Amino acid sequence: MSASVLYDVPGPKARRRNRVYGVLSTLALLGLIAFVIYRLDDTGQFQAGLWDDYQYANTQDRILEGLLTTLKTFALAAVLSLALGAVLAAGRLSDHRWVRWPTAVLVEFFRAMPLLIMIFLLYYAYFDTQPMWALVIGLTLYNGSVQSEIFRAGINAVPKGQSEAAYALGLRKTQVMTSVLIPQAVRSMLPSIISQLVVTLKDTSLGFIILYEELLYVGKAFAERTPPENGVYAFIPMVIVFGSIYILLCLALSSLATWIERSTKRSRKGAPAAVPVGAATAMADPSHSADGGSRDGDARGGGPKAD
Repeated sequence: MSASVLYDVPGPKARRRNRVYGVLSTLALLGLIAFVIYRLDDTGQFQAGLWDDYQYANTQDRILEGLLTTLKTFALAAVLSLALGAVLAAGRLSDHRWVRWPTAVLVEFFRAMPLLIMIFLLYYAYFDTQPMWALVIGLTLYNGSVQSEIFRAGINAVPKGQSEAAYALGLRKTQVMTSVLIPQAVRSMLPSIISQLVVTLKDTSLGFIILYEELLYVGKAFAERTPPENGVYAFIPMVIVFGSIYILLCLALSSLATWIERSTKRSRKGAPAAVPVGAATAMADPSHSADGGSRDGDARGGGPKAD
């Protein structure tokens, strides 16, 4: 029986006790699920008539409009948050304190500010007639500050020898950042960037709070429509239909990230091998031969002379 530093392998009594705990936990979880299903059925949430609205073309058109509105909002917020994140990350990495410190304050402020409060403030203060921009700017400020920390952490994770070698070649800081650090950091940052974009996509659902007609607002409107024959709000069909749409959108975004990551790995494998220093010197200076000797030296010294 082996043991690790942080964990001792359980003995026979402990294994039996763990099995009992596992069985009891499973039964408790199944009992909770059964109780929830019973309560939903008791309130009429599983009636077939609640699905009638989703059979009409008008309902399907409304769902499609809400989906397109959500995708439009997400596209704007994603592009703007990435751009803002790049600017803030550059400020956090600046050598000047008068740039680095105010940028750090902005990043920490927008990261700590609850997104819902930010959207409310923007809506009631500036964009009460344009709820889309209140939502887009709120998402941009919050997710841009988070993306900036992802960018900064990814760039700082690149070994310092890379930047030191680039500076030794005479490159400027901007050239070092754009040509050396960022291309290497993107590969490690990509999973975190996509994860934050998934969060941005899901946070577009907060638009229903300010009466913005995105996907969740449309679903809430359908759920609150009371059929006259049973008087039950159709929340379960709404959760199933619109929850499935959100899940499919997030899975599509994650699949795109996986494809991009695999493509970058293939491009790295297919990249040409680095030229050795000696070979590069020989190619740059034709006066050196392949075996390291000097043609001029051969001509002056012990090389064969022409008759």
